[in-house]
Amino acid sequence: MKYLFIYLLFPLFATAQIDRVEPPFWWQGMKNKKLKVLLYGDDLSKYDVKAQGMNLVSIEGVENKNYLFLNFDLTNQEAGNFKINLIEGKKTKHTFRYEIKSRNRNFDFSSFDSSDVVYLLMPDRFANGNPLNDSHPDLKDKLNRSDKDGRHGGDLEGIIKNLDYIEELGATAIWLTPLCEDNDPSVSYHTYGQSDLYRIDPRYGSNQDYKRLATSLHKRGMKLIMDYVTNHWGTQHWMVKDPPTKDWIHYFEEYTNTNHRKEIHSDPYASIIDKKELLKGWFVPTMADLNQSQPKLLNYLIQNAIWWIEFAGIDGFRVDTFPYNNPKPMIKWLEAIRLEYPTFNIVGEGWMYNSIHLSYWQENSPIAAIQGFNSKLPSVKDFALYNALTKAFSERDEYWEHGMTRIYKTLQNDFLYPNINNVLIFAENHDTNRINDSYPEFKSYKRIMAALMTLRGIPQIYYGSEIGMTGKKEKGDGDIRRDFPGGWKSDKKSAFNEKERTPVQRSYFNFTKKLINWRRTKSVIHKGKTLHYVPENDVYVYFRYSEKSCVMVIINNSPKKQNLSLDRFHEGIAGRTNGYEVISEKQINLAKNLEVLPETAYIIELR
Repeated sequence: MKYLFIYLLFPLFATAQIDRVEPPFWWQGMKNKKLKVLLYGDDLSKYDVKAQGMNLVSIEGVENKNYLFLNFDLTNQEAGNFKINLIEGKKTKHTFRYEIKSRNRNFDFSSFDSSDVVYLLMPDRFANGNPLNDSHPDLKDKLNRSDKDGRHGGDLEGIIKNLDYIEELGATAIWLTPLCEDNDPSVSYHTYGQSDLYRIDPRYGSNQDYKRLATSLHKRGMKLIMDYVTNHWGTQHWMVKDPPTKDWIHYFEEYTNTNHRKEIHSDPYASIIDKKELLKGWFVPTMADLNQSQPKLLNYLIQNAIWWIEFAGIDGFRVDTFPYNNPKPMIKWLEAIRLEYPTFNIVGEGWMYNSIHLSYWQENSPIAAIQGFNSKLPSVKDFALYNALTKAFSERDEYWEHGMTRIYKTLQNDFLYPNINNVLIFAENHDTNRINDSYPEFKSYKRIMAALMTLRGIPQIYYGSEIGMTGKKEKGDGDIRRDFPGGWKSDKKSAFNEKERTPVQRSYFNFTKKLINWRRTKSVIHKGKTLHYVPENDVYVYFRYSEKSCVMVIINNSPKKQNLSLDRFHEGIAGRTNGYEVISEKQINLAKNLEVLPETAYIIELR
């Protein structure tokens, strides 16, 4: 009964037998005219079903008698609320209404791309806009801000109230870690162990709050990226507790963890047992591994993803642990979404440091084509560049292997990607050390950000680093997911407020703001080509160029001042005689030599 009024629209009879109807409603005018509605309740398989005003093609029972699946054909379906009757014998025992809505989204929308800067934040740790929802009577994990692994109370209202801050910084898209309900008894704040895929966790707010966030972003010309999980659900998920079929979840005789060896997919010598453990092993004991090869489960994931796009108006997906899924069903998942939304961008997470194995997962990969595989995944996260960025600035290039050469060699592999501008690039995220902990000096942060904002791809930054926040992975995930200062009323100072920032916070924020806002208008950075030069003396020089524009980037990672002979770079300079350095706002004379300061980055618009 507790879910009845959430999932049933306009119920005519109160009935304990129907606890779930999913999707809770749908839309007319979809390109795929088929709709499979799941009913869940006490012994529902004994009922026949009749629908009025909807074309019910068939009814499917499964081995679990608490489920019914209703297959509808929505060709020429009108919008409205339609009666669905559950019948036993000749008597109608239960009746509810199912709504088919008119589509009202403007489909001429732009998904996230290389013109964006993505701001990644964890809702529980960003800002508490509504203290009344910090805990919930139906959910186990309660507010405990003193516990670094507890729930701290951040929510959707806190994000909405601080959109001015994100917009001022220059970010144009936000990626939120998952928001759907997670009823784990502890460490539920990251919400990757979801227990209800159609319900925003009420400790964050409501479904309508999530939709309101998307609308608020769109009014600002900004975008919302949803973190979607197809590989696993939390063990508290109602369908994990009472699965429709025995093959809904992957099981072993004894608990088996995934081996995490994502490269197995592209390994020509991989064994069957290794593949099985990768794809069917559980990510952690509290996250049940889903069987995407189960047709009804795959259809459930497809409809749920489309439902959130249509309902909330989101602009893209980041898909968690993408290579842990069975790739063939995931192709169908991707194709179904892109059938309805052809320009919808989806980036998959695959934590691999080798460009060969990463590029395997991007759509139309020439590497994957060798094995006859095409993932249909538009974008991947560039962990190879992440690995280079996080190591390069703490090294000296003594053996032509370290320092700036790491970045140079990573970019040499870009030919492996069919669409290098559509990879997500980053120096940190919610699973890694914070760069300000690895590189505590501001000058190091400036070099890293200069590279991140001028290299090819879609740059992603992590909340709080723009004000100097730190955190060590070795101290636990809670340390790299600290609360944003000022997000709680009890905080003494707010970094959201310029006047309350410390001098250090102000330096980080102002630099980041300048750099990101400069990038926003530079199509040569978004879509331009790259020309780079072998690093010498740990100085890396590259150009981003198009027919109309050219930007020269110089990163001196050496502790020594360097005197560059510009004759070497005549191909990139192409006869231009002066430039404007973006960070210092100084004019640069492109004579034969250029003196560059130690441990400094230069971004020069050539004129």
